Amino acid sequence: MTVRRFHAEIGTAIATGALGVAAIIGASELGYGWEGHGPQAGYFPFYVGLILIGASLWNLVGAVLRHREAMARVRAALEIEEPFLQREHLGRIGTFLAAMAGFVIGTVTLGVYVSSLAYIAWSAWRQGGYRLWVALAIGAGFSVVQYVIFEVIFRIPLLKGPIEPLLGIY
Repeated sequence: MTVRRFHAEIGTAIATGALGVAAIIGASELGYGWEGHGPQAGYFPFYVGLILIGASLWNLVGAVLRHREAMARVRAALEIEEPFLQREHLGRIGTFLAAMAGFVIGTVTLGVYVSSLAYIAWSAWRQGGYRLWVALAIGAGFSVVQYVIFEVIFRIPLLKGPIEPLLGIY
């Protein structure tokens, strides 16, 4: 499957439009009008949401018009629309997104440090081409540095998952 520019533009317009709708829904829960002391909490997000929706519609219409133009050129001169994303690149992006989703799920279930170790090690091993033991060392080193920076220096506790009770921390 090859992703064409048209598909990327349509997807982006839909995603940004959905963000605009989410901003408007959230702002309407907070109130987006004026009170005696000034604007309510949702005033600014409401109008940012409207601007996002307007810009998304503009991009959506522009993408459709450009695609129609490109298809007319294809029919007239047998020009093929240039792909936006090749199949092999799509696979790499899918792998990256799957790894990030695993990191997020791991952070919630195992904690930040274990998930960071696993994500960094996996990325170094599979994408960076490092040997497994080197990748594990890089991941462990990153987690230790992360612990020292957040927990020791700044005294900001991060989510530790089941590791916390096992080690008797806090």
